[in-house]
Amino acid sequence: MNIFIMILVALFMTGYYLMDSPSQSVQKHNTQYAITQADLRTIAQCATAMHNAQINGFEFNDICVEQNNIRSEFVCLDNKLKITKCDAGRNRKPAYSYIVTATGTLDEKNHNNMMQVLETHFADAGTFGMFMDNAVVAGGTSTKRNVPAAIVDEMKLENNQLVYFTQYEIPDAGEQVTVTIPADVVCPAGTAKTYKFGRWQCVAYNPKTNCGGDMVWDSDLYECVPDESRKPLCGTNQTAILVDSVWECVEPFPDKQCPTNMVARLNYNTLEWECVIDPTTDKTIKKCNNVIRGAVSGTPGATLRIPQSPCTDCERMVVDPETCKATCLPDPAKIDDAKCYPGATAECSGPTRAFFFGFPNAEYIKNVTAVSGLDVPLDGTRAQNRKFNCMDCAASEQVIDTEKSRPPYVVVCK
Repeated sequence: MNIFIMILVALFMTGYYLMDSPSQSVQKHNTQYAITQADLRTIAQCATAMHNAQINGFEFNDICVEQNNIRSEFVCLDNKLKITKCDAGRNRKPAYSYIVTATGTLDEKNHNNMMQVLETHFADAGTFGMFMDNAVVAGGTSTKRNVPAAIVDEMKLENNQLVYFTQYEIPDAGEQVTVTIPADVVCPAGTAKTYKFGRWQCVAYNPKTNCGGDMVWDSDLYECVPDESRKPLCGTNQTAILVDSVWECVEPFPDKQCPTNMVARLNYNTLEWECVIDPTTDKTIKKCNNVIRGAVSGTPGATLRIPQSPCTDCERMVVDPETCKATCLPDPAKIDDAKCYPGATAECSGPTRAFFFGFPNAEYIKNVTAVSGLDVPLDGTRAQNRKFNCMDCAASEQVIDTEKSRPPYVVVCK
């Protein structure tokens, strides 16, 4: 009996040692904290980049702006801390002028983590912090900076938003202001020029763009193209086509007869067969087989979005036959398009109202011959949205300066 009990004790001790011994235990690492800190730091960096671009009068169109609902506006107050216009018309300029940038509302459980990010990486920002109870709490400080109620209402600020304030001075009417244009840079092949953090930078293209389905990344064209290595071998009277980026074998209609020098081809939009010119007999020589399009730039290391066309709905694309480079130009014929101007076009006319185009930067203007010889303003009060906008000079009790204006491209008030 004693021997049996000793054997049981020995087995129990052996099992306990094997389960609890250091050589048999596996250490687990929890990286959720690091992931959260990295995500919150990215939001803060995107907000500061957006704020700096607004100060310098440039657009910052990184994908992080849309993902985190970041917006930046000019807000001006009078002596009674009420909202007023941000100009010096009739020698009455605002008492206080601000540039305000705000993110979307953050999860309340991330409040302490975001305050730690602000204290670690943005301790010297001063007016950059979390909005709580009508005040901005900056990282690394114990003081709160109260926000005027008019700005809270104008920006619709809520608790747990990141808010960045910068006060600036509006010059008196007639005062000459010298604008320092950042030095332009010429980027080498394989890089894209983008304005970030107050200066022009050359950002490398990311070759690791993922293509869905049976598509593959073309490093020369910088876009996804059909992967011919995945093209299937189809049966008799079948053709391999791409349907939603996936190769499929489709059998054409047996009664589809095409004239001489024409072949049957499936229309990918309607999935119906139609007769087109046989490409083997087409002798047309095209000088530009591949058009050089611009890529939408992003943060270093992020996946780039390569648009099918670099132009907006309000522009037309012109291709230089010598360099094969595509250039976007404003298209006045698109003014009636709701995507280019949402209001009634007939209302934007007369001696005080006219259309102007939201030019994004000076490089864009160089390609527009319609405004050659004109001084095109690029100040922060004008839209730079690459759409058509209505300038109302009557709002500042002025009329259109016909010598300096050229609607619908440029409109300047006297």
